[in-house]
Amino acid sequence: MLTRVSECCGGRTRTYDLWVMSPTSYQLLHPAIWERKYIRSLVQSKLLSYFRNPIMKHKAGFVNIIGLPNVGKSTLMNQLVGERMSIISPKAQTTRHRILGMVNTDDYQIVFSDTPGYINQPAYKLQSTMNDFVANALEDADVIVFLTDKFQKEEEQKHLIELIQKSKVPTFVLLNKIDLYQKEEQESLVAEWEKKLDKCEVIPITASSGINAKKVIKKIVELLPESPPYYDKDQLTDRNTRFFVSEIVREKIFLNYTKEIPYSCEVIVETYKEDEKIDRIRCLIFVERESQKGIIIGNKGDALKQVGIEARKDIEAFIGKHVHLELFVKVKDKWRDNANTLKNFGYNQ
Repeated sequence: MLTRVSECCGGRTRTYDLWVMSPTSYQLLHPAIWERKYIRSLVQSKLLSYFRNPIMKHKAGFVNIIGLPNVGKSTLMNQLVGERMSIISPKAQTTRHRILGMVNTDDYQIVFSDTPGYINQPAYKLQSTMNDFVANALEDADVIVFLTDKFQKEEEQKHLIELIQKSKVPTFVLLNKIDLYQKEEQESLVAEWEKKLDKCEVIPITASSGINAKKVIKKIVELLPESPPYYDKDQLTDRNTRFFVSEIVREKIFLNYTKEIPYSCEVIVETYKEDEKIDRIRCLIFVERESQKGIIIGNKGDALKQVGIEARKDIEAFIGKHVHLELFVKVKDKWRDNANTLKNFGYNQ
């Protein structure tokens, strides 16, 4: 809209031949004015949105799983990570090494650590070393997960409970195997643990089926510190393929032999040759006595052959290639009590 400007002077009205734009018309003819107003409004809107809903920074941290032998720590980590990181058997003390497994998303990285079961009265240097892994796990964690169930004796868990009480690291108590509890029994056990460890949150779970696994992940993420990732986002563990090959063979020994035999064995990958179509692997199984060597090999080598068949199948599934696997048995006298041998077997890591 255009208007004529008039001016009143001394009782007379004087009209200029100047046509002046109204504010609305002027802005319509000058898009730059509207552009500046739009940008200013957009920036103000973005700033308000940021302060009302600040962008969550990346989180990362170490979450260490502790508990007594055979309580389900390896099963729990495999479930939380979504991959088979740790070997599993019905026998206690299957896990000997501290194994890391990562959970990665765009917003966080959880580095889980599966530790050996704590042994109250170690009988060998090997078991003392395994206990050291547990002690270290209590010191270098951002979050601790203490796994227990109704079958664990309080006296056997006493030392771990005392360590948790002294620790300043936030801790979750996971009550495992709740599918085996009655509702009243579960409620009673949760209340009992909340009383024992009053600073810890108690979460009932079933590690084998994943009941409440997502809840555990969510609770852990809430406690993680803001940090860039410690490992590449496509990395699942800190261990190499050789380690997992030796663990798979050792798992089959635990599943195929009884009594003291599995606990007397250590598996080392002596050679690993990669070809285009097939990987050729040679493993050494160390035992402590000649009599144990005979049991491992079995009649006409049948027992060792069965271990090889089962291990090769799992190794091929793990690496995604055909495998030629050779197993040999050697005697290493009292290796579980020899500090140098334990170091050579990787128990100083």
